[in-house]
Amino acid sequence: MNKRILPVAFTAVGVCGLNASADMNESQKNDSLATVLTELEVVANRATSKTPVAFTNISKKELLQNNDGKDITYLLQATPSVITTSDAGAGIGYTSMRVRGTDGSRINVTANGVPINDSESHNVYWVNMPDLASSLRDVQIQRGAGTSTNGAGAFGASVNMITDAPSETPYAELSGAYGMYNTNRETIRVGSGMLGNHWSFDARISHLGSKGYIERASSELWSYFAQAAYKSYSTQVRLLAFGGKEKTYMAWDYASKEQMEEFGRRYNPCGEYTDSEGNRAYYPDQYDNFIQHHFQLLLNQRLSDNFYLNAALHYTLDDGYYDQYKTKRTLSEYGLQPFFNADGEEIKKSDLIRLKFNQNHFGGGLVNLNYRDDRWDASFGFAASEFYGHHFGQVKWVRNYIGAINPLQPYYDNAGHKMDLNTYLRATYTIAPYLSAFADMQFRHIRYTIKGASDNYDWNTSGPALLNVHENWNFFNPKLGLNFEMDAHRAFASWSVAQKEPTRDNFTDANPGQYPKSEYLNDFELGYTFSKPMFNVGVNLYYMLYKDQLVQTGQLSDTGNPLSVNVPHSYRMGIELQGALKPCDWFDWTLNMTLSRNRIKDFVEYIYEDEWANPITINCGNTPIAFSPDYILNNSFNFHVAGFDASLDSKYISKQYLTNAHNDEAMLDAYFVSDLHLSYTFKKVIGIKELKVGFSIYNIFNEKYFNNGYAGAGYYMNGDEKVIYRYAGYAAQAPAHVMGTLTLKF
Repeated sequence: MNKRILPVAFTAVGVCGLNASADMNESQKNDSLATVLTELEVVANRATSKTPVAFTNISKKELLQNNDGKDITYLLQATPSVITTSDAGAGIGYTSMRVRGTDGSRINVTANGVPINDSESHNVYWVNMPDLASSLRDVQIQRGAGTSTNGAGAFGASVNMITDAPSETPYAELSGAYGMYNTNRETIRVGSGMLGNHWSFDARISHLGSKGYIERASSELWSYFAQAAYKSYSTQVRLLAFGGKEKTYMAWDYASKEQMEEFGRRYNPCGEYTDSEGNRAYYPDQYDNFIQHHFQLLLNQRLSDNFYLNAALHYTLDDGYYDQYKTKRTLSEYGLQPFFNADGEEIKKSDLIRLKFNQNHFGGGLVNLNYRDDRWDASFGFAASEFYGHHFGQVKWVRNYIGAINPLQPYYDNAGHKMDLNTYLRATYTIAPYLSAFADMQFRHIRYTIKGASDNYDWNTSGPALLNVHENWNFFNPKLGLNFEMDAHRAFASWSVAQKEPTRDNFTDANPGQYPKSEYLNDFELGYTFSKPMFNVGVNLYYMLYKDQLVQTGQLSDTGNPLSVNVPHSYRMGIELQGALKPCDWFDWTLNMTLSRNRIKDFVEYIYEDEWANPITINCGNTPIAFSPDYILNNSFNFHVAGFDASLDSKYISKQYLTNAHNDEAMLDAYFVSDLHLSYTFKKVIGIKELKVGFSIYNIFNEKYFNNGYAGAGYYMNGDEKVIYRYAGYAAQAPAHVMGTLTLKF
């Protein structure tokens, strides 16, 4: 997988109005300070009950309830329309999520209002942010186009995270977890509390490790978070620094079902080669190595009872590479000449080891002005950012090579430069006590260039594909809606436009001269909820009509990235159902279900001969979109009795096609997985404020399933006949396995 480091930057944007009296004395101001600052940190692109979008809030308590080191994607998997994947098979290492069938590069992710998606790939590599959940206050997932936000366009959902606010009281916390596959997590959190009524300091350091369910899919992860804050009644300033370091053995090639039958479900083809004696061997250094550091300076300023200003400066620096053994590679692709062996045979292909590097710089600033009174809730925002990414590759070894070779032979070098300007004006107006109108107008300008030699080979020119991308996009994204609230009833209707530029890989993996188009979405949503203390039910209807949607083909590039192609006409439509029942204090039951239809109109499959040449076409008609199941079900039974907590969480995913060709030979079968979580919390034990012991059994019914994969097709000539062959790889997931956790709070 051609990995990009995440340009993560944080700011506090958007605030709620405050109605504090002007003559409040100093003591009263200090007493209310915590409440005021909590309100100040509400992010402008957060949805409220008056916002006509479908959303789910996940509290800090819910995030930490089962936090034993798995990525945030797994902590969010019980929310509607969400699917998670794991390369290593146990939720640590490379993981990803899809919402309403859309992949991670089409899910906008922000933290405190600032984009966390990589500027070029648009992906979020959660492996770079291990144990981030320990430093989050809450998360909101908006499904569909959602409210205007910074960064990549939201084509399936937006995930908005808010980091922990400065603590008012001193604290210390130790937590750890251990389970099968030598999976472990160790975390230390400390905070000074308020010093002199104005200053506070918070810090966290975490280590996570795992051998992975898949063979050799090990992870060695470190992360830190530090925060210094100053606050008064009208002002809050925060300086944040956090980062992560990861070393992960590759597991993203997946295995075919035939390989699993021969070598077992845990078989990992990454790094495999045949040694000089003809034995199967594995390259021990097939690791992905990345480190990143993030710095943010944040300002929240109360200007009056109705106006609030928020500003931020941010900078992210990251650097890394991966070390990869490749078998039988064409030497000319790497700038190397064929050679003759001792028998006089010309060798055009040979095993080699390559290094692929990525160095990124990302920085910018944001300003937001917010206004609220009895009828208006309005926000105006502006953001500007600049990104520079350097990509280059080297060959460090070639088997039996004869001839001159640079010990680190360069074979590609290119740079991406991106400028992103974004401004929006959003307002909610209360027309009547039960009715409000919503309007959100966003303008976004992007300038993106890529120059240099690609890591893909151009067989037409017999050299690296030359990149000369110079694109400008201007996107206007209007959103309109109505929201009705009365007693226990809430209903809304909305129409939204979202537009999105292609990713770097869409350009570099495209056929020479065939650059991708930007995407356009019309999103129509209609929702209703009925909520009472004992129970609530909700239904949301959506119709997402796409023009030139970039959909995954199911195939992977040479670097492991999913290949995508523009399809002129496609749509996603469905119904999301939610319900919860709380008949007593010690038990609750939650349930959500998505029923959907995801289709490409008149899809044409392209099948190539060797070296991506001489394509043949198959008109498949209207086909299901790859990785888009028709049914998703989440069910949870939760018990809470005198410090004891238990939950049984179950998830059903219907079949998913790995390509858009509607081929049953390339499909993920339906699966049903349940996890059991048990914990007990002791209060005030031998000088400890709180002691929590937990135990989890994942996949308790031992389901043998796959939650990700790839597939492709090719053909060869048998005389005058073209013979089509198909192939597929599957991400096997761990059977029943256990984890234990221990948390001490002081």
